Amino acid sequence: MACNLGGLGLICVGLYVGGLLERLGPNPWHVIALAAIYPVCGALTGVALALRDRRLRFSWLAENRFPTAAEAHRLLNMPVVVSARALALWLPGTIICSAVLLHAMDGGRSTPALPLLLVLGAFEASGLTFLMVDRGLGPVIPAVAEVLGGTMHWSSTVRVRIVITWIVSGAIPLLMLIAVLADPGSDPAVRVHTGIFVALVGLFAGTLATVALALAVAAPLGLLRRAVDRIASGDLDVRVPVGSASEIGRLEHSVNELASNLAEREHMREVFDRHVGPEVAERALSGGEDLTGDVRIVTALFVDVVGSVALSTGLTPREFVAKLNRLLSIVVAATEDNGGLVNKFEGDAALCIFGAPLALRDNATPALRAARRIRDEVLAAGELDIGIGLARGSVFAGDVGTDTRLEFTVIGDAVNEAARLTAEAKRTPRRLLVSAAVIAAATAGERESWRPYRKIRLRGRTEATATWTDLEPRRTRRSDQPAVTVDAG
Repeated sequence: MACNLGGLGLICVGLYVGGLLERLGPNPWHVIALAAIYPVCGALTGVALALRDRRLRFSWLAENRFPTAAEAHRLLNMPVVVSARALALWLPGTIICSAVLLHAMDGGRSTPALPLLLVLGAFEASGLTFLMVDRGLGPVIPAVAEVLGGTMHWSSTVRVRIVITWIVSGAIPLLMLIAVLADPGSDPAVRVHTGIFVALVGLFAGTLATVALALAVAAPLGLLRRAVDRIASGDLDVRVPVGSASEIGRLEHSVNELASNLAEREHMREVFDRHVGPEVAERALSGGEDLTGDVRIVTALFVDVVGSVALSTGLTPREFVAKLNRLLSIVVAATEDNGGLVNKFEGDAALCIFGAPLALRDNATPALRAARRIRDEVLAAGELDIGIGLARGSVFAGDVGTDTRLEFTVIGDAVNEAARLTAEAKRTPRRLLVSAAVIAAATAGERESWRPYRKIRLRGRTEATATWTDLEPRRTRRSDQPAVTVDAG
C-alpha cells in the first residue's frame, strides 16, 4: 500500500505542479472522484492478493517448520512476481483514468503529459514494490538458505537493485520533468516553477535512495569484514546471518561454510595429532600424498609393564585400561617435553623415538632424561611396575603401507635392541637399561647420572651387550648398606 501511495503521490504532484488539475473544467473534484474509482478497486484487489500470498507463501511459518524447496524458490521469486502484479494492476487504471481526465479537460484539448504521468506513476509504484518486497524478505532468507544452501537469485543481485533504485529515484522524476516541460498547453512560468520543484524532488529522492542503498550494501560488508578478521585470528565459531539472496548473501553463506570447514579441519587435525603425534601430523599435512622416509640415527626408548598378564586377570578390563592410560599419559608428557615422539602404543607397551621425524642435535641426552622421569613418576604413583630400555643406532624413519593407508614408523636394529633391553630391565633394581651407544652420545653432565651395569646377551644376539643403568639418588644411598631392590614380580 505504501508503494502504491508513492506512485499515486508522484502522479498528483505532477498534475498539480504542471497545472493540469486547473484544466479539468468547472467541476474538477467530480472528475477526480470518477478517476479514483479504479485505484480504489485496484487497491482492494491488491490487499486480497497480498492476503493470499501470506496464506500460500508463508504457511510454513505458521506451521513452525522450514519451507520446502519449492516454497523456498517461490519466496525468492516474490519481488518479481509482486512487482509485476502491481504493474499489471496499474496499467488498466492508467488507460481508464487517462480517458476520464482527458475527456474532462477544457476544450477537449488533449496533452501527452497526462497519460505519461500516469504511466510513470505506475512504474514508480512497481519499482518501489520490488525494492520493498526484496528488502522485506530478509528475515526469512536464513530459512531459505537452510533449505537451498548457498543460493543467489538474479532478481536480488546488487546490480539489479542498483538499476531499479536509479530508475525509481532518478530516471522517473527526470522523465516526469520532461513530460511537464514538453506540455504545449502549460504556461511558461509554470514550466519554470515545475522544473525547479521536480529537480529538488529528484535531488532529495536520489540522495535518500543512494544513502539507503549504500547502507544496505555497506552494513553486511562491514559484518563480513569483521567475521573474516575473527576467522583469520583463529575464532572459528563465527557465523554471519544470511540476509539476502544477492551476491552479498552468497558471500555470507560462503563465509559460514569457510568457518565450518576450517573448524572441521582443525578438529580432524587435533584428532590426527592425538593418534600419530603433532610432528608426524605436520609432516603428513605438509608433505602431500607421496610421503617418504630417510635413514636417521635415533635413540629408541621402549616402555613395558611388568606382570601385565597377572594384572589383566586380576582387574576388570575397564580398570586395567584406566591404569594403562595413566601410565601412558606419563610417557607421553615426558617424551614430548624432551622433544621426542611417542611412535606407537603396543598393548601395555610404548615405543618412543628421539631424533625422528624432528631432528635433534643431541637425541641421546633428552631420551635419558625422559627415561628417568618416566620411571620415577610411574613408581611414585605405585600403580604399575615397568621396565625401560634405550638403544641408539641407524634406522629407517618414514612411511610404510599402501596408497590407501600409510603409517609413520621406525625400523632398525636400535628399536629391536631397545625392546630386548626392556625385557631385561624388568629384572634390574633400577628398572632401566641403556646401551653403551646412548651413554657415549649423551652430554658429560648427563653421563654422570649413569653407571655401567653389566654385559648381557640379548635374545637373538651372539655377542653380549654392554649396558648401563642410572645411579640411585644420593639421599637414599648408604655406604654401609646395600641398595634396596624392587621386586620384579
